[in-house]
Amino acid sequence: MARYLDPKNDLVFKKIFGEHPDLLMSFLNALMPLAPEQLIEHVEYLPPEQVPDNPLGKNSIVDVRCRDNHGRQFIVEMQMFWSEMFNRRLIFNASKAYVRQLSRNESYNLLQPVYGIGILNDVFDRRTDEFYHHYQTINKYCTDEIIEGLEFVLVELPKFKPEKWSDRKIAVLWLRFLKEVQDLTETVASDLLTDQAISKALTICEESAFTKTELAVYDHYWDHIRTEKGLMDCAKAEGLAKGHAEGRAETLETIVLGSQRAGLSLAQIQAITSLNIDQIQAILRKHNVL
Repeated sequence: MARYLDPKNDLVFKKIFGEHPDLLMSFLNALMPLAPEQLIEHVEYLPPEQVPDNPLGKNSIVDVRCRDNHGRQFIVEMQMFWSEMFNRRLIFNASKAYVRQLSRNESYNLLQPVYGIGILNDVFDRRTDEFYHHYQTINKYCTDEIIEGLEFVLVELPKFKPEKWSDRKIAVLWLRFLKEVQDLTETVASDLLTDQAISKALTICEESAFTKTELAVYDHYWDHIRTEKGLMDCAKAEGLAKGHAEGRAETLETIVLGSQRAGLSLAQIQAITSLNIDQIQAILRKHNVL
């Protein structure tokens, strides 16, 4: 029985989508909002860009870049954790790719669209159950007016539900592949094998297809991810603690000022807030009401 490696891992993701243009093309045609006449027929790989280090995200982001037969560029990024830094990185990379299409003396009409695609193994928008987010530059007051050039698609894998895309079979299979195949998975759903591209991707994911050195790199990536997750959790906890402390301080100040305006004595304010007299007087002096 085959055992599979997680396709979201840096090494595996790049083996699948960074070395097999037919799989990348299938994936993009399935996920991107392209009209039938806009479908990708050919891709060529572009070298990865060097971007400034993100101290809390340098290990979690995997990207693959290509240009299609229409001259459009696609930047596909796999992100293990969500942060605003990722959002900025996606915009930064796509904008830079758009600008670099032209040399100094070339005309703007040669510019072709650039698409940034972010596959997130995390949730960033808790206000909605929607997992697929398509962004364009639109007129706020007339949303059918679009400035073409840059577009972004973000997919939240944890929120993905196949039944929501029942009319997009290949897209469902690709997202199920990314979501369901995890580290050392031994059994995959039979319908994932019905599509030739998905079946090929599963073969690439088989643990037996990797050398000992590659498996060590694979494990090393997860070590980095666990470390990064720990750092992010600590940062969030510290931020929450600071926020609670600041919130409590602001609340106490409001109570002190309101009580003073109502004519309560220092002793009465002390009983309400549990602050000592010096703390209460410091708040009143801060607001010039003592």
